[in-house]
Amino acid sequence: MRMALDTIGQVLSILWAHKLRSFLTMFGIAWGVGSLLFLVGVGEGFRSGQRKNMATIGEDVIFVWGGQIPVVPGQTQSQRSYYLTYKDYMDIKNEATLVGEVAPVVGRGDIRAVSDFATASGFVSGSKPNFNHIRFLPQGEGRWLNQADEDQKRQVCVLGFQMMRNLFPGRPAIGSTILLNGIRFEVIGVLANIGRQENNLNNVRVYIPFTTMHQYFPMKNEHTTDDIGNLILKPVSRDKHAGAVEQVHKIIARNHGFDANNKEAFQGWDTVQTQDTVGKIFDGMDIFLGGVGMITLVLGAIGIVNIMLVSVTERTQEIGLMKALGATNRRILMQFFLEGAFLTALSGGTGIAITAAVMAVLAKLPTPPGFDLPHIVPASAAVAVGSLSIAGIIAGLYPARKASLLQPVEALRRE
Repeated sequence: MRMALDTIGQVLSILWAHKLRSFLTMFGIAWGVGSLLFLVGVGEGFRSGQRKNMATIGEDVIFVWGGQIPVVPGQTQSQRSYYLTYKDYMDIKNEATLVGEVAPVVGRGDIRAVSDFATASGFVSGSKPNFNHIRFLPQGEGRWLNQADEDQKRQVCVLGFQMMRNLFPGRPAIGSTILLNGIRFEVIGVLANIGRQENNLNNVRVYIPFTTMHQYFPMKNEHTTDDIGNLILKPVSRDKHAGAVEQVHKIIARNHGFDANNKEAFQGWDTVQTQDTVGKIFDGMDIFLGGVGMITLVLGAIGIVNIMLVSVTERTQEIGLMKALGATNRRILMQFFLEGAFLTALSGGTGIAITAAVMAVLAKLPTPPGFDLPHIVPASAAVAVGSLSIAGIIAGLYPARKASLLQPVEALRRE
């Protein structure tokens, strides 16, 4: 035990005797570790921010709109528009086995909302009671629309968080009434704030039953009374989303008389596919940024190996004297190994601590939309610790072995 403590004491005294060299060597490793953690943290900040943005839309949501199809089948010179209909919704609901939930939507942005206290303009959406099963619409006060509201065409509404604040500043909204283009509606519910309220349009919307919307505020560009604005749906499971989209396309193409293989005829947004694509982009970003950090870390480790080799060369006579006085190869090996390992561990720990402190400070700053501030990723920290362990072994063991193999007479002879 005493021999081990003496060895550690010698290591510390030698490192202190070469303060500048030790500091520069440690700086290289600390910089490498910090770069690895910070760069991967930046990539994960983008990934996390994107994930939160997508979560405010809903889980595995697919949007479908009308599109453009050839006037004459098989030709592409002239196009005509087609609009989704209520029949499309019913057929998808009844026939698409891979679709778990589907709802029709009619929306208008030209409806004026008036309360006893204020006037506001926003977007009025009419949909089925299962709309909030598909979209992310957390309930705040009151309740959501139900089937009785839909069946009886009740003049009731649910307000988005910001719409409630605009129409009822500092006053209760539940049980009050508002006028939508002069038609009276009772407020039965208020949604919780979604995401950043100034950036999320769901916060400034008014939701009413689909049948009520269709009666009082039908689509302005409708060609038939059956027209709807769009459909939103979600597959029975995430891995079935491609099959669900294919089934939906076949039904729409059949109902509107065009080829389902004409992909240009469909307008929509598959958030599952978007998330998968974005995930691959961020995976590539993590690999690139992590690779840059690893290169920096490797360069720091090479610096330690180099410094330890220089130390062996400078202390050749000291090694010869120690061996002449009875120091064993194992003692010499352990001393130089501990020097390299100590330098690596101390500099790596310093790099992790400084990076964690910087990220803690950044966490207090306001975050821009679509981006979370960098944070330490456990996987990257594990890689850094593993890399440091390998670097410490190499940095200490190779020079230490070289030192332990020196012959005492030859070592004492060297200038």
